[in-house]
Amino acid sequence: MKEKQLKGKKKVSIWLCILIFTISLIAGMASKLLIKPSWSKQYSVTLTDEIGTVKKDIPYGEDEANKFDLYLPKDNTRKSYGLVVYLHAGGFTSGDKSDDKEMLAWLTKKGYVAVGINYTLVSEETKSSVLQQSNEIKAAIPKVLEAAKEAGYPIDKMTVAGGSAGHALAMIYTYRDGKEAPVPVVLTFGAVGPSSLHVEDWDVFGFDQDTEEARVAAATMFSMMSAQTITPEEIADGSYLEKVKAISAVDWIKDNPVPNVSAYGQHDRVQPFKASIRLDETLKSNNVDHKYFVLPHSGHGLQNDSTLSRQWMEAIEEYLAKYMPIEK
Repeated sequence: MKEKQLKGKKKVSIWLCILIFTISLIAGMASKLLIKPSWSKQYSVTLTDEIGTVKKDIPYGEDEANKFDLYLPKDNTRKSYGLVVYLHAGGFTSGDKSDDKEMLAWLTKKGYVAVGINYTLVSEETKSSVLQQSNEIKAAIPKVLEAAKEAGYPIDKMTVAGGSAGHALAMIYTYRDGKEAPVPVVLTFGAVGPSSLHVEDWDVFGFDQDTEEARVAAATMFSMMSAQTITPEEIADGSYLEKVKAISAVDWIKDNPVPNVSAYGQHDRVQPFKASIRLDETLKSNNVDHKYFVLPHSGHGLQNDSTLSRQWMEAIEEYLAKYMPIEK
């Protein structure tokens, strides 16, 4: 009997590895294969000397991936600057800070100091986890502020943002670590990042089902993400929630209600859409200033709702101006 159970668990683990690979592949390709609408060109900026400069591959830790690119606006005369941290996508297993160079250049053009941070990707070799990645981001922030100050750009507040996996990490930092940040975290924004590790939200993977197979699958996935040993029994009785809290952003919002602008595709099959509903409800119940965009015809790439995508980007600009205005 035990031998059969072990074989079953191994099959689930193999299936999960395939699933994770597929997720990362789709997440990595989604933004590159879409035909972008004409309005989006204003957000795709190429960095020039008239906009600013970039200092690349500044180390912040011991791991090979622990580097960041710091984008500095041309105007270096202000007493202080707002920082936008933008974290890359890739299903926690792929991606690079250079993938967001156009977004980072756009933020620099607006007058912000911007930074893209690499983190150790999950793989069989690295044994990394979402927990480790979130801790690396936390460790990077003071180094980013130091580098900006040394370059003549003192930071007095910041926004933390990202796409997909980067969006999840941005919300984890904002709500879990933001109260202890070196400067105030005044805003978070992004798209399609999983915000909750409550199994009932993960119906897209079948984790919400009341079966042993579902509990084993959820325990395996959440163990890998959280770097904790989670058992099917803990999934069943709910005690797993304390073990995954460190990477479940919604569970920290009450303690640090930072404004939020987020967008999700209703037909997302890469991350659990229901988790975004919990995010919206939690933000509402804690009276957090936020805008939550549901794109009813789109999946993970937000590809089929151009008008709503534009409204989401305009809301990001609105909230940046409101919470981190550029002082002339």
